[in-house]
Amino acid sequence: MLSCKDVTHLLSEAQDRQLGLSEKMQLQMHLAMCQGCRNFRSQMDFLRQACRRYLSERRQDKE
Repeated sequence: MLSCKDVTHLLSEAQDRQLGLSEKMQLQMHLAMCQGCRNFRSQMDFLRQACRRYLSERRQDKE
């Protein structure tokens, strides 16, 4: 079973590369049981979307 530290690392890695099947399965198993890591994933998703929107708006302003 993955630790919370391992999960946060994998969630970060998933931003840059596709996870393998084993990694995905272990991650999903941990997330099914750990509210703290689910919250961390939600926060990462929110930050990623906010950054994308910000960059998109900046590009539009420059045009």
